[in-house]
Amino acid sequence: MKRAVAIITLVLLIDQISKVYIKTHFSLGQEIVVFDWFRIHFLENNGMAWGAEFGGSKGKLFLTIFRLIAICGIGYWLYSAIKEKVSWKMVTAISLIFAGALGNIIDSVFYGVFFSSSFHGVAKFLPERGYSSFFHGKVVDMLYFPLINTNLPSWVPFFGGAHFTFFDPVFNIADSSITIGVMILIFFSKEVFAKKESEVSL
Repeated sequence: MKRAVAIITLVLLIDQISKVYIKTHFSLGQEIVVFDWFRIHFLENNGMAWGAEFGGSKGKLFLTIFRLIAICGIGYWLYSAIKEKVSWKMVTAISLIFAGALGNIIDSVFYGVFFSSSFHGVAKFLPERGYSSFFHGKVVDMLYFPLINTNLPSWVPFFGGAHFTFFDPVFNIADSSITIGVMILIFFSKEVFAKKESEVSL
């Protein structure tokens, strides 16, 4: 339990501090080039992968409620894993996934009320009127790693001469936490699920 609480607390602190800083110091689309392959680039999205949207405000509300239900399920999974004394790697993985999901849920639930709009200027914290309402906030993204940023050779079929960027998505600490957690489950699947498999065999 101590490991899980420590991981969740640390991830949430880093995630929310970075988001609040970006939100209150950057205007939407503002970018700082740290290295050619790493940039701080402020974007906001409705919480789906690659900023996908559906159903307008109702779709956003549905997505936020779905996320809240999902985080309850992940929380129960984490509680069960700790109670069953499973591998520390599995507890670490679930804790990372839980923390990342919770970090983005905080944006979705509260940021619309806690901040003013970032369009054409830097947002204010706790304004008289936020840019949206509860459950309709947008997720703050800022980590951008254009590892390859070039124009394709003219001889490449169909896409010759076109601009090509890899890796293109902009994400945040919470997204990274979820990704690392899932990778741990995948790479150490035999170890983290070993107890479950032995119970099934019995």
